[in-house]
Amino acid sequence: MGDLPGSTGGGSGPAAAGNASGNANSAGNTGLGVAGTTGVDRPPSPARLSHTSEKHPKVTLTELNMLRRHRELCDVVLNVGGRKIFAHRVILSACSSYFCAMFTGELEESRQTEVTIRDIDENAMELLIDFCYTAHIIVEESNVQTLLPAACLLQLVEIQDICCEFLKRQLDPTNCLGIRAFADTHSCRELLRIADKFTQHNFQEVMESEEFLLLPVGQLVDIICSDELNVRSEEQVFNAVMSWLKYNVAERRQHLAQVLQHVRLPLLSPKFLVGTVGSDLLVRSDEACRDLVDEAKNYLLLPQERPLMQGPRTRPRKPTRRGEVLFAVGGWCSGDAIASVERFDPQTNDWKMVAPMSKRRCGVGVAVLNDLLYAVGGHDGQSYLNSIERYDPQTNQWSCDVAPTTSCRTSVGVAVLDGFLYAVGGQDGVQCLNHVERYDPKENKWSKVAPMTTRRLGVAVAVLGGFLYAIGGSDGQCPLNTVERYDPRQNKWVAVSPMSTRRKHLGCAVFNNYIYAVGGRDDCMELSSAERYNPLTNTWSPIVAMTSRRSGVGLAVVNGQLYAVGGFDGSAYLKTIEVYDPETNQWRLCGCMNYRRLGGGVGVMRAPQTENYMWCENSFKQQQQQQQHNTNNTPSQLTS
Repeated sequence: MGDLPGSTGGGSGPAAAGNASGNANSAGNTGLGVAGTTGVDRPPSPARLSHTSEKHPKVTLTELNMLRRHRELCDVVLNVGGRKIFAHRVILSACSSYFCAMFTGELEESRQTEVTIRDIDENAMELLIDFCYTAHIIVEESNVQTLLPAACLLQLVEIQDICCEFLKRQLDPTNCLGIRAFADTHSCRELLRIADKFTQHNFQEVMESEEFLLLPVGQLVDIICSDELNVRSEEQVFNAVMSWLKYNVAERRQHLAQVLQHVRLPLLSPKFLVGTVGSDLLVRSDEACRDLVDEAKNYLLLPQERPLMQGPRTRPRKPTRRGEVLFAVGGWCSGDAIASVERFDPQTNDWKMVAPMSKRRCGVGVAVLNDLLYAVGGHDGQSYLNSIERYDPQTNQWSCDVAPTTSCRTSVGVAVLDGFLYAVGGQDGVQCLNHVERYDPKENKWSKVAPMTTRRLGVAVAVLGGFLYAIGGSDGQCPLNTVERYDPRQNKWVAVSPMSTRRKHLGCAVFNNYIYAVGGRDDCMELSSAERYNPLTNTWSPIVAMTSRRSGVGLAVVNGQLYAVGGFDGSAYLKTIEVYDPETNQWRLCGCMNYRRLGGGVGVMRAPQTENYMWCENSFKQQQQQQQHNTNNTPSQLTS
């Protein structure tokens, strides 16, 4: 296991295991473990077959649910809002700490056959009891507001998390304040944090919503006092405050000074401060507000005194700018190549589905050129590809009008150098390739450049100092530790220092002027080890190993941090990601993708200027439908 579909890289695998088995049998073992076959008297070892059923839990739960629906062997009736729900204490106790405490302790309910539960919606309770028996639930807009409180009461943490995830996906400027209040009421800290971040970042749209005008004064203050408020100028904050005040001026004018002290008046332009703020009748009629205006005037008129006047109101806001986001593209999951694509935002630590590619692609090469994401070649589970797709994050659409490569390629390395997109090595179904070609987006044309000195599939590529590096891979016989460098000015490849470890299907990225190479597979197994290359000294040095073995791993730098994404650990395909801290020389796990991915590509782009949360939801549904067929093929397609 560990090679991508169609890989011809050698060195290990079922054939090697078969040879070892054959040698053992030739020494006298018949393969049945029968005593006496070696000519030595030994007591027969007992025959043994260990088996763990994967069907058993599901079948058992299904049968228990049938018993419940037929009201057979039920030992408790839950009376909720006048509705009677029959159940089994042991099932409820196993799923819910609330029920476990109720039925196993000294509470009166532990001895009752009918228990009344108050302050919970009967429909929500029915859904949660169904989940206890079926492990299935549907969260939607019509039930989430009753389902989350019920899950909190019953201490069903998994359902709480699902509800919060659903609400996160629904966030928009018109409802984020309501979702924030809902999260605060039910102590959903992560949802509260995400809603706060969303509100701060989208404040210019949020301030136009009705929810904003209905805010209690305390929540308004919480929002406008944030250093992270994303506004073009402090004038927007003042205008938002006055809109809120005048929505119900009779009741709210008493709070004007309390709110206005969190508007950073010293940062306003003199014209706006005097002409708009200072002339407002409500401001002029309040002594505390007049004092705030005078303070701001002094700050603007006496620049030599400003060092002595520093405070919260003179501190410029530092909104979190739209940073970089990471895209995970294609790969191998559930027995087949996949077309799904998802996007990771480090600011929210959240993965969202985006539009899928038109073709399934494993071993795909991915790179970003001119703010567009290119997916090059790969293997669709049946054939090798030379087609290219291009993704525009502003429209969330893939286009297929890019010229194909001259050769079909999977396990290909792709990178951008001097405005050209390079496709390096890989294999075409017949042989490993040393071919290199580059794409000119202006001409929509591929042209060949000098080939590498070594054929390489599963090669990693990186660009540093105006050179293109080809790192590791396999020559079709065994994994490589060799590295070569391409100079586009001379159209020539030259060897540089090799890695300390042979690696194919490794991850590679440039970080702080080093080339990092992580994971992959050597002659025997998947790797967790990592090393980095210093071009100034032409040397490789080890860094701490990742927390997981990862072959077919993606590696990328996002907002100044190094992320390792997905892969295969020797027994399972991974959806985990981990991030490397060079200060501490440590890796830490930091979340999971929606899909497990072996041999997927990764690319990093600036976050889109506009965010459409509805297309994220639609993309997720599209890809769920597209992946339903992926359970038909067998894992043997991954062996070499």
